[in-house]
Amino acid sequence: MATISTTKPSRYLPILLAIAIFMQQLDATILNTALPSMAADLGQSPLNMQSAIIAYALTLAIMMPLSGFLSDKLGTRKLFMGSMVIFIIGSVLCAASNNLPLLVLARIIQGLGGAMLTPVARLTMMQAYDRSKLITVMNYAIMPALIGPVLGPIIGGYLVVYMSWHWIFLLNVPIGLLGLLVTWYIMPDFNRPANYFDGLGFFLFSASAFCMTLTFETMSHANNILFGCMMAAAGIGALFAYLAHARQNNRALYPPHLILVRTFRLGLAGNLVSRLGMSALPLLLPLMFQVAFSYDAVNSGWLLMPLALAAIFAKPFLKPLMNHFGYRNTLAWNTRIIGILIMSLAFISAATPQWLILLHLCVLGACNSLQFTGMNTITLADLRPNQVSSGTSLMAVNQQLALSFGIAIGALLLQNLSRASFIHQNITSAFRVTFIILGVFTLLSSWIFARLHPTDGDNLLTREK
Repeated sequence: MATISTTKPSRYLPILLAIAIFMQQLDATILNTALPSMAADLGQSPLNMQSAIIAYALTLAIMMPLSGFLSDKLGTRKLFMGSMVIFIIGSVLCAASNNLPLLVLARIIQGLGGAMLTPVARLTMMQAYDRSKLITVMNYAIMPALIGPVLGPIIGGYLVVYMSWHWIFLLNVPIGLLGLLVTWYIMPDFNRPANYFDGLGFFLFSASAFCMTLTFETMSHANNILFGCMMAAAGIGALFAYLAHARQNNRALYPPHLILVRTFRLGLAGNLVSRLGMSALPLLLPLMFQVAFSYDAVNSGWLLMPLALAAIFAKPFLKPLMNHFGYRNTLAWNTRIIGILIMSLAFISAATPQWLILLHLCVLGACNSLQFTGMNTITLADLRPNQVSSGTSLMAVNQQLALSFGIAIGALLLQNLSRASFIHQNITSAFRVTFIILGVFTLLSSWIFARLHPTDGDNLLTREK
């Protein structure tokens, strides 16, 4: 039997979700502006630091499916506190790393804890509150946490310039300890007999994600192309093995019948493909500003702020746009606009007025926000009640994989172009060609959303009116 709360949940319970999301978003964005400084300290090229970001994002993607099963088995309170402790330990190990392999290992440990924080906090709130109050408390919890991506690049820049990059990770310690204190006093402990977990499916799906990410990562090095091809073959093989397993298991990790839902299938594909170019920007932009344009980390951090700030202010415009143009037209044309905006980054130089860069990134951040919200909504629009849980989980994992793939592909393009003979060792030109390729790829991905029916999502709009 499930443990059911007989007391009214604390009014401060949403703070837990806010702290969890804030920590993750801050950690994901604060690192980007520090990469050149970290590279110099660790004896690496700034163009080789993407593995520190990929390791964390990939660990989140792989471990997220375990959150529900472990919550049932261990209880939400114990799992949340244990995950927070692991996240804090991983952060300290990151700060103590003196070479890139150790940093990557520490980021994996950090990801093991981080993967559970947001899903467990969200699950706790879903069990603690009545559905009539759930939307209100979730919005209360999520909105303050959106500040993380806004502050991350700026805080990272200041810490690098006036202290050291180590403080980027040590900053997680007091935030994490605050989270532990709040958890100890107010978090209820929900648990129930652990449901069946598809261990084989989890292994095959995780192996495929790991191998495919490693494919892009290793191919960025000229002497690892053969190994990269082997990883690609292993990743594709593991994916086909998972599909074969799922067809024979009616309790598979991600049941095949999810893909039979057309809007879910197209939304999932669009989420993955169109996010690749967008996901590469948090890595490429601070590198371009600092390595190619010679801006300092503080200036770079302020220039990145509009990407996140505009995303917050753009959200209220999604509903009117969808009501007027529909999901298909809005997503297809917005994807094309994003592709053009990414390509136009190639025209930015060190001489470009910074107000113009800020304006460009502000528009791009607003379009990204509309795209992410619209894609997520249409992906889940037509799922049946028995599909919502696994569908939501797969969508969250898919988003983390898109982040990992996008960063890996962006780094792969940049590193290979920087070695190309036609670039002539001009790193600015390498960035420009990279942006053009990513922009064209994003532009072409609009074809996925163009396959939606004109009436897809109308049921959502009817409910929202």
